[in-house]
Amino acid sequence: MTTITNSGTNDGVLVGTNNGTVTTQLHLSQRPKNPPSPLSTVPFKRDADFVSRDRLLDQIYEKGLISGSRIALVGLGGVGKSQLAIEYSYRVRSESPETWVFWVHASNAARFEQSFRDIAEQVKIPDRQDLKIDIFRLVEDWLRNEKRGKWILILDNVDDDELFQKKPAMRDAPTKLLLQYLPTSLPGYIIVTSRSREVAMKIVDYKNLLEIQPMDKSEGLELLSRKLDSDDNEESRQLVKELEFMPLAIVQAAGYIRSRAPRYSVSRYLAEFRNNDRKAINLLKQEGNPLYRDWEASNSVLVTWQMSFDHIRQKQPSAADLLSLMCFFDRQGIPEHLLRVQDTRNRDTNSELVNDSADDGEISGSESDIVDEFEDNIATLRGYSFISIVEDGSVFTMHRLVQLATRTWVESHGRLAIWTERFINNLCTAFPIGTYENWDTCGSFFPHVKSALSQRPKLLSLQSRRNWATLLHKSAWYTWKTGKIADMMEMATRSWKERVEILGSEDEDSLESTAVLAIAYEEQGQWKTAENLNVQVLDLRRAKLGEEHPGTLATMSNLAMMVCDQGRYEEAERLQMQVTEIRKRTIGEEHLGTLTSINNLAITYYEQGRYEEAERLQMQVMETRKTKLGEQHPDTLTSMGNLAITYCDQGRYEEAERLQMQVMETRKTKLGEQHPDTLTSMGNLAITYCDQGRYEEAERLQMQVMETRKTKLGEDHRNTLTSMANLAITYYDQGRYTEAERFEVQVLEASKKKLGEEHPDTLMCMFNLSWTWKRLGQTSDAIDLLRFCLARLERVLGNDHPTTLDTSKALLEWTTEKVNDKS
Repeated sequence: MTTITNSGTNDGVLVGTNNGTVTTQLHLSQRPKNPPSPLSTVPFKRDADFVSRDRLLDQIYEKGLISGSRIALVGLGGVGKSQLAIEYSYRVRSESPETWVFWVHASNAARFEQSFRDIAEQVKIPDRQDLKIDIFRLVEDWLRNEKRGKWILILDNVDDDELFQKKPAMRDAPTKLLLQYLPTSLPGYIIVTSRSREVAMKIVDYKNLLEIQPMDKSEGLELLSRKLDSDDNEESRQLVKELEFMPLAIVQAAGYIRSRAPRYSVSRYLAEFRNNDRKAINLLKQEGNPLYRDWEASNSVLVTWQMSFDHIRQKQPSAADLLSLMCFFDRQGIPEHLLRVQDTRNRDTNSELVNDSADDGEISGSESDIVDEFEDNIATLRGYSFISIVEDGSVFTMHRLVQLATRTWVESHGRLAIWTERFINNLCTAFPIGTYENWDTCGSFFPHVKSALSQRPKLLSLQSRRNWATLLHKSAWYTWKTGKIADMMEMATRSWKERVEILGSEDEDSLESTAVLAIAYEEQGQWKTAENLNVQVLDLRRAKLGEEHPGTLATMSNLAMMVCDQGRYEEAERLQMQVTEIRKRTIGEEHLGTLTSINNLAITYYEQGRYEEAERLQMQVMETRKTKLGEQHPDTLTSMGNLAITYCDQGRYEEAERLQMQVMETRKTKLGEQHPDTLTSMGNLAITYCDQGRYEEAERLQMQVMETRKTKLGEDHRNTLTSMANLAITYYDQGRYTEAERFEVQVLEASKKKLGEEHPDTLMCMFNLSWTWKRLGQTSDAIDLLRFCLARLERVLGNDHPTTLDTSKALLEWTTEKVNDKS
């Protein structure tokens, strides 16, 4: 019988290249060789000035004694919920080093996902590198394993009422709500911090809610004294009372006083605080201020923020500007690089930032000044307790109320447009294209992109609107490559609409967005819409740029593979030959772009059964890529895998297996065990095992493929159907015809619905099912189905295609056999 494979590529403008014959497969996971010891992922340093709130800590300890429990710390912003959780985590680790402590930023879905990925990385869960994997299930399964020992999961800033009531926006996790991934298993427990009782009670039983109130008088005095390194006195007692014993207000006030010491006193601050009270309140209560409804803290926090911010603006305006920029980012993790982009770009473009005569690594005077100013600004903002440093010192966070107050001030002073533009421009400049090498960087920036989605600069400059669209365009590529198809569709659509609105549908940027949108539709199985968009782009580029322009060629290549994927091989070959010949002539036969064209043409030859021609081209591409890119480069590995598939279909199994093993092991090491390319390698190896008669090995892999794809992609996804079809073939080859029939009927019906009755994959399903029916003694049904199949194969693939010839031969034999039986 015939093994079904899916093959495809996308070679386009700003959408990358995905070369290779894709067979949906799976492999066995392995345990890490050296599992890590229990650790903490809390990203914050322990506060040396923490004032013990023993009663609250005792309550947390008491409730935490019950394994599997959930505890919520609920209270106003600035009351110290997160600080309590941080201190508790350090005490637990000190008293019980065998306890794992995991910190999850839970203010939004993007941060929540990134925190789970960080956990998976820290504990070295197999398959964690695959960004398409259901990372929530992966971590949940790890936590549910009682052999891991005790653990604490801290969910910080759970304030979004809808967050846990949604399914994750991932292709691989479509069936469960986010809340359902939170385990209740022994011997771990969960701590939640939230401003909302209602939100907390959706996760935690009301009996386990701990109301966090402001400090009492003695605790407030102790905190102020520690921050100022001073003794208790009457002025201090009056100040903490005026500050309503709110920890955040006390810390901000102490930062202000300390920064101006010794020429500043507590009594002077107290007097100025009283004078500023009304001014700060008026800032927030301005009519029409959309942020007023979000302010839930006491006035003292706003007043202390206002005093510090006013002073910074007067004495160090660049620090105030930096805070204004930071308040637009996702506050729970702002990479330093996103802030430095604008810091350099806004300088005089005529100044030389690098001294050509300097030694390597030496910073010129101008650039050194920029670095010094940035560091001074960071030090100032930290000194006033506006921001904190986490992780390796290059990531910053800010309290929600600091962000809210700063954003309110920016808007009320008519500067919203300025800082929205700078936020978008910085992010657009820093966000890289979505190639595999950039996935880590893209992932760390992605929560900020999600923030940018809600900040469309409609009334801003044309350039900022273009940058916003470009940011979403690049993000659409990243989400495509990492399997976040719902995000891809949203970002591709919004980028395309914005570009068309401001630039027109024929602008080159608009055409790039149209090309990416076509891929998004193709990923969702909307073939006709995708093809129409590609044709539209191709026609416009031919007219504007000419037949030989790289953009025109890239579009032709995209269209060719989309047509090939629908089984229209002659159209695909004609387009690919045209692209290949032009590229050979214009950029050379060994250029990477030309190699991509040759590879794509080879795939079409393979699909047509022209194996010798495919092999010749694949060998050429593989050897050239080895020389130019190296043997372990992803494109080289793809070439080796494609050649192995061709060997397999030629019956050269040992050669195929040798290449597939090499590709598989390299991809495991380089990409991770469940990277899509690694899975392809495993699946192709399973096909080779089946062709060699090693059915148990093949079945084991294919069964895993099928079950995993059902969970991750759904039962009717094309790759899932491929897995089921290949497993059915293995059953057939073992004589297990009834089991084979069950899968083949299911696959055929789904293929008709998803791909159409004349798609090559659907026809292959008919071909295979007819053989199974023949073996089951249903000869008349088998002949009827095979005759129906042959008529369509002749029309779609042609009379000389190997599958057409095999079908014609079988039909003749079966018909003759039936006639002889009757006689």
